Amino acid sequence: MAEIIKEQNSGSSRRNFLKTSGLAAIASTLVSERTAHAANGADSHQENRPTAFKSALDAVNVLQGTDSTPAFSRGNTLPIAALPFGMAHWTLQSQANSPWMFNPTVRRIQGLRCTHQLSPWLSDYGHAVFMPFSGDMDPEAGARASSYRPEDAKLTPYSFQLFLLRYRAQVELIPTERCCLLTAEFETTDGLKTVGLAFDVPGKDSVIKPDAISRRILFTSTANAGGVPENFATYYVIEFAEHWDSFEVKQAEAHQGSRQTPEQIGVVKFKAGAKIQARIATSFISFEQAQLNLEKELGSRSPASLRDAAAARWNEHLYRIDIEGASPEQYRTFYSCMYRALLFPRMWHEPDADGKMHHFSAFNGKVMPGLMYADHGYWDVYRAWYPFMSIAFPERLGEILQAWVNAYNEGGWLPQFPAPGYRACMTGSLIDSIFADAVVKGIPGFDLEAAYAGLKKHATIKGNPDGGYGRVGIEDYLKFNYLPADRIEQSVAETVDAAYGDFCIAQVAKAAGHQDDYNSFMKRSENWRNLFDASVKFLRGKNQDGSWLTPFDPFTWGSPYVEGSAWQHRWDVPHNIPALMEAMGGKAASAEALEKMLTTPPIFNVGVYGQEIHEMSEMAAVPFGQYAHSNQPSHNLLYLLAHAGRPDITQRWVRKTMDELYSPDQFAGDEDTGSMAAWYILSALGFYPVCPGKAEYTLGSPLFSRATLRLPGSKTFVIEAPGNSPTKVFVRSVHLNGQPLAGSTLAHAALTKEGTLRFEMSATT
Repeated sequence: MAEIIKEQNSGSSRRNFLKTSGLAAIASTLVSERTAHAANGADSHQENRPTAFKSALDAVNVLQGTDSTPAFSRGNTLPIAALPFGMAHWTLQSQANSPWMFNPTVRRIQGLRCTHQLSPWLSDYGHAVFMPFSGDMDPEAGARASSYRPEDAKLTPYSFQLFLLRYRAQVELIPTERCCLLTAEFETTDGLKTVGLAFDVPGKDSVIKPDAISRRILFTSTANAGGVPENFATYYVIEFAEHWDSFEVKQAEAHQGSRQTPEQIGVVKFKAGAKIQARIATSFISFEQAQLNLEKELGSRSPASLRDAAAARWNEHLYRIDIEGASPEQYRTFYSCMYRALLFPRMWHEPDADGKMHHFSAFNGKVMPGLMYADHGYWDVYRAWYPFMSIAFPERLGEILQAWVNAYNEGGWLPQFPAPGYRACMTGSLIDSIFADAVVKGIPGFDLEAAYAGLKKHATIKGNPDGGYGRVGIEDYLKFNYLPADRIEQSVAETVDAAYGDFCIAQVAKAAGHQDDYNSFMKRSENWRNLFDASVKFLRGKNQDGSWLTPFDPFTWGSPYVEGSAWQHRWDVPHNIPALMEAMGGKAASAEALEKMLTTPPIFNVGVYGQEIHEMSEMAAVPFGQYAHSNQPSHNLLYLLAHAGRPDITQRWVRKTMDELYSPDQFAGDEDTGSMAAWYILSALGFYPVCPGKAEYTLGSPLFSRATLRLPGSKTFVIEAPGNSPTKVFVRSVHLNGQPLAGSTLAHAALTKEGTLRFEMSATT
């Protein structure tokens, strides 16, 4: 997503791998101190996991990927307490007025933040920060901050517990889907000090409404960085267990150039020695809806009840995939990745008084009936996350797809990058892929005809790409059958994304019974050929007069590519790999070219970026040649070697990537709302989708001796690799339900019913 932002911010970009100092030790301490509540629903799985963990949830490290900076990403994630796909995420804030709001090495926090940020490159919206305190304090974020001991904190998906050293307060936050319970208990040594809660109210038009009789404070947060209509607000209701002694609103100092600085700070004070219990509800619809969410999700339930319910919900989701034979580190990495994969997209729908779902539409500014989700970058997640969901959570996937259809119905166009509404970011219209993958796999739950109408519209009619809908340069694409480099930035990336998108739209057209459209879009899907230069055997920029963009340097990043060079975009024809390999000179030549990618030094020239962006740094930090696993365009490249007749190289390098570029503490680059995590999950199971939109997976090298997929309808699919070990990375044979599996692919249909996939592993090829 940083490529579009790059054009605006002179090279600021996304996407590493270096071992963290201190973070691993902190995370290890957190794991050893998990509370007993995490064991809910885990007894039946006891025999499958390392003895260090009470449950899969016990292994999750919410700090995975958080030790990042704008210059070097190890995930660019936040520690998040939430329920799976929850509308409200809760995190710790150690730095105000920055999308990099949390730093695990900073031993001081400014508060607990309700965040809707999907990536630091797109910033937050509708957020608010809450900070318990005692005594007199300046409510400004930096001045009120308190030290805490990260090694003593208990940070889990279902509960944040930490001790504020300055205020001698034990604080806990327990999330629900749209709300949280925030408690603070102060030491008796502070019995003579006033205690209270400060909260930031961002946004120039935000309002604050205290009601002392009901012990509630209502306020709105209108802060945002785009992607919302003018009437957007997040509505908050805070309900206290006790009456407050005083309440005042202080004006925050203005910070020039910041769109996220609180305009106001609410300060609630209670009598000395009081315990604070604040039930906080959020809504995108109204204060009344927020109050309804509070009553439905929190009510008068105790902390223990809410904590146990949240832990049980997480274990229910994590155990859709039950692994055996993992080392403690692999176990932690796998379920930390599962946690990451189950956070986005966030639900945007809320139940009315009758329990029917409705939502505020970020696409037309009205309250609309039905489901809505938000905050997902299709460019990042189409490659692995949506295929992962088609296997593990097809029922949820159908809901999410209908939400995107609802966005089309409400705004007139399918979104290019919903964050939360129309937002321009990255190349292509990769929503094409996610609907194609769904239709070829028979995923139910969405309006096929409406989806097809939306897909066809942006592939044939000029939209407003700068506004977050419609394809870039569609008129030029239809005229030239490619996007000219002297007219369109990132012309190669936009062209190959469009050609792949056309293939995907063709699959939806076929499923909807539009045969003529199918034929037309399939013909268009071959437009990648217009940019393949047989003399250099790379995809290359071409001007409108048909001349090649010169000079050609395969190491130069940026236009006509995106967040990479010709090396990373060489194979951007996932829908017709056989034809691309034929153009490369055949399978043997293709395998040689792919091996050369892995052995060529990680050279890069900064090109139009004008400076080294973090994706470049992260590629260069590891000995993986030009294979930049730190960014999504490279994610299917290792599996192409299997299609080129060298599955042994696929197996060796996929294992190497899992072993060296993933850990419980970090990712190889920006995690991007489940995309990096989903690659690991699928690869650890032993397969990966080279081309979403085709109902098949390419076989790799499974990481565990056994994995059980718990499918809807109480079905199980078992993946076995007896005797698997770190040295046995090669696959001798594969059997599906006892029958030899020919070739290097596995049909999706096999994963939708009871069955067993058995790998015979070996230490040699």
